[in-house]
Amino acid sequence: MLLVSIVIGFLGLLVGAKPMTLDAALRAVAAPNVGTDGIIVWTLRFPRSIAAFLVGSGLAVSGYLLQSITRNPLAAPDLTGATAGAVVVIVSCFVFLPSLSSVYYAPIGFVGALSASALTFWVSRGGTASPLHLALGGVTISLFLAGITTYVLLLGGPQSPSVMFWLSGGLQGRSWNHVLFMLPWIGIGIGGALVCSRAIQLLALGDEVAAGMGLRLGFFKAALLVLAILPVAGATPIAGPIAFIGLAVPHVVRLLRVGGPAVTIAVNVALGGMVLLIADILARTIAAPRELPIGILTAIIGGPVFIYLAQRRSFLAGEAR
Repeated sequence: MLLVSIVIGFLGLLVGAKPMTLDAALRAVAAPNVGTDGIIVWTLRFPRSIAAFLVGSGLAVSGYLLQSITRNPLAAPDLTGATAGAVVVIVSCFVFLPSLSSVYYAPIGFVGALSASALTFWVSRGGTASPLHLALGGVTISLFLAGITTYVLLLGGPQSPSVMFWLSGGLQGRSWNHVLFMLPWIGIGIGGALVCSRAIQLLALGDEVAAGMGLRLGFFKAALLVLAILPVAGATPIAGPIAFIGLAVPHVVRLLRVGGPAVTIAVNVALGGMVLLIADILARTIAAPRELPIGILTAIIGGPVFIYLAQRRSFLAGEAR
């Protein structure tokens, strides 16, 4: 999957407002910032592809961790209020604190996402209720926060088109600075998940069994929740709210039955990045020369997946597999 992602990422260098041939792309990759093609590849398209892979992989791992904590296959950043929580505080800072540096958007978004997720878990009895109960609580919190976001935008008056595009999810104009901005947040989230892979394996056996084997449930559940929110906090200021990646990708990986938690995390990284790379390429090509928000494409793809999950009897019964 990583190799396929590399190929897809390279193909992404060919498409855009200025189409590029394969030979021209190869020459541009070999000669950074030399000529028009080299500048386009190394300052626009290459960092954008890296950003798309990081966002997709981070959201996929975030969804996997949330599902592991709750043993609930419908847990995901956008269905537990995490994404909406990050968005509402970032938009509030943009409107009411316009002089605040965007460097602070990630930690502020982290606080908002963590608070919204904690509220959703409290509403759904700690996230251990049935999958649809958790989804209902998460959707309710998300809609409430979305209403606050809309109200804040109305108070702020007319907003620039870039803000509205950001609210739809997109990676237009992303540079190496944006990649470096979110890399620590997503990297720590993924790295921490790998370090805690044994705890995740024990949690899959149930709380009572895990506690009987010596796992500190309170500590590791809190730690895994923080690790799940870190990628959301890093990705949202850059890409905006991206829906359904955190729900659909971990479920597809679960169906593949790839192995233990560490391997599952690695496959989520590869598949999540690959899916968002594909969505980014489609966003640039479907309505060329105009660009569609990525969030619209992921919602169109993820909506039917959510309906499929909700219709499965095993999910309605609250089973985690």
